[in-house]
Amino acid sequence: MNDALSFGLLCFTSFFTLINPLSTMPVFMTMTAGLSEKERTQTARKASIVALITIIIFALSGQLLFKFFGISVNSFRVVGGVIFFIMGMDMLQARLGQVKIKDSEVKTYVNDISVTPLAIPMICGPGAITNSIVLMEDASTLTRKIVLFGMILLVMFITYLVFYSSSRILKILGQTGINVMMRLMGLIVMVIAVEFFFSGLKPIILDMIKG
Repeated sequence: MNDALSFGLLCFTSFFTLINPLSTMPVFMTMTAGLSEKERTQTARKASIVALITIIIFALSGQLLFKFFGISVNSFRVVGGVIFFIMGMDMLQARLGQVKIKDSEVKTYVNDISVTPLAIPMICGPGAITNSIVLMEDASTLTRKIVLFGMILLVMFITYLVFYSSSRILKILGQTGINVMMRLMGLIVMVIAVEFFFSGLKPIILDMIKG
């Protein structure tokens, strides 16, 4: 029971900080500014569902990809740690990625922003994908697998709620509040990055010494 709880906490904190719906929310608000309340809600729902399905697909197929390309989980942990650290640095400096589109493409872009760039890669980015594959490898028991998918579902539901309530949340927190939250989450992501990096590096070094 304690193992399931600690693993669940790891899954929740890592996915929540990497997906970071509070930092994505201002971008969501900007991209849906011209939509009605109903259309904004539909966009938030579709983006969350597409991101959920994508993360689950990568969690389930990640091991097959490892075997096909001959990639070790430890190597992926090291690379994942580097990706997380860079993301954490950006979040710590409260930097948001800017989405660039041409004026002539605005209408087409708005029609399906829920899939890209909202669901992929803003919600389900390289950090979340890497996290799902690595945690799936650590989910050695059925209980852990259920906990993992349950936490992914919970984080996606929270992401939907944040997007749905974005207008009110932005008014309450303000831009300063959003920046503070992003910096705090960035710090957590960097801590997770260090853990991932060294948990992958240690077995690689030990194998080199033995070899």
